[in-house]
Amino acid sequence: MTQNADAAVQARLDTQYREKVVPVLRERFGYKNIMMVPKLTKISMNIGVGEAVNEPKLLETAMAELAQITGQKPQIRKAKKAISNFKLREGQAIGCRVTLRKKYMYEFLDRFITLAVPRIRDFRGLSTTSFDGRGNYTLGVREQIIFPEIDIDKVPRIQGMDISFVTTAQTDEEAFALLSELGMPFKKKNN
Repeated sequence: MTQNADAAVQARLDTQYREKVVPVLRERFGYKNIMMVPKLTKISMNIGVGEAVNEPKLLETAMAELAQITGQKPQIRKAKKAISNFKLREGQAIGCRVTLRKKYMYEFLDRFITLAVPRIRDFRGLSTTSFDGRGNYTLGVREQIIFPEIDIDKVPRIQGMDISFVTTAQTDEEAFALLSELGMPFKKKNN
């Protein structure tokens, strides 16, 4: 694809945010300026592989799977402190992470909402209590096989990951409204 053709391709959720979500949030919260409307800034994914201390191959597998899911090369995370009880030395590789921004973030969010979340076993909605008080939402996924990019037959070990949705919202209520309007399937609140 050429650069102009790549710029013409726009994520579906990015368009939905600008055309539908912004007017709804402006009306609901009474924002006077369009720049006050909260937006999603990045999605960060993290896989902790504590067993990589004994089996370094597990970290390589986790990195390959995270690269498949996100389309970006993961960054290796190293231990900050030595912990003798866990046979962990400072500087030892124990995890990997990826940060998605702009169009890659919206493409991942679209795939996550439409393809991965419905594949979660016994799914009854995402928890509404995982906001951090500053407008960010973090959830834990127990199995990486919910993503259609992962071939179940080639997975040596089921492992989970943390996914953080970072927004510019000032409160959890604004962040909840933003993510709900983007299509996140939260649990229904009982009145």
